[in-house]
Amino acid sequence: MAGELHSGPPVLQSSSSLILASASPRRKDLLAQMGIVPDKIVPAAIDETPKKDELPRRLVERLAREKARAVARDHAGAFVLAADTVVAVGRRILGKPEDAAEAERCLALLSGRRHKVVGGIALIRPDGTLASRVVETVVRFKRLAPWEINRYVASGAWKDKAGGYGIQESAESFVPFLSGSYSNVVGLSLYDTMQMLDGAGFKKGT
Repeated sequence: MAGELHSGPPVLQSSSSLILASASPRRKDLLAQMGIVPDKIVPAAIDETPKKDELPRRLVERLAREKARAVARDHAGAFVLAADTVVAVGRRILGKPEDAAEAERCLALLSGRRHKVVGGIALIRPDGTLASRVVETVVRFKRLAPWEINRYVASGAWKDKAGGYGIQESAESFVPFLSGSYSNVVGLSLYDTMQMLDGAGFKKGT
């Protein structure tokens, strides 16, 4: 989507402060790899329920933009970075499993097939303008044996992860093929995020 003027409170004097509108420790860690430490971490409290017939790309971009707007209302004059991630099997959207049984169903569905990890990124500049983009990574899982699924689910590593797995952990052993951004699968495409921050004039460490 093209940039838009964010409607909210009066814009304060621009600064280089960065607000991360996410509670995900993975996104914080990914930013740290690039030498970026957010000045604040403020999770956005929004309804993340997909709309009827909403496709994965549209969903993650909408949610990322809504998260950024929600947090920017109380942090005018700062950069506000938000993101959202889902796993998509065709048109079917896999979010974060609510329990072990759902995690097991997710892994069984992904077993032996390709899927997409779809990430939405949104950035609000200090002047209130908003830009966003969507990143897709293709991932293929090997065929998982029942004991592999059971062991992974028992480990608890599925918790708070789209599709019920974290590639940065033991689930990487399930993946013989990946095309696209690896960090997008972890939770935030670093290439795209840095492109957006650089384009917006954000200067880390200042």
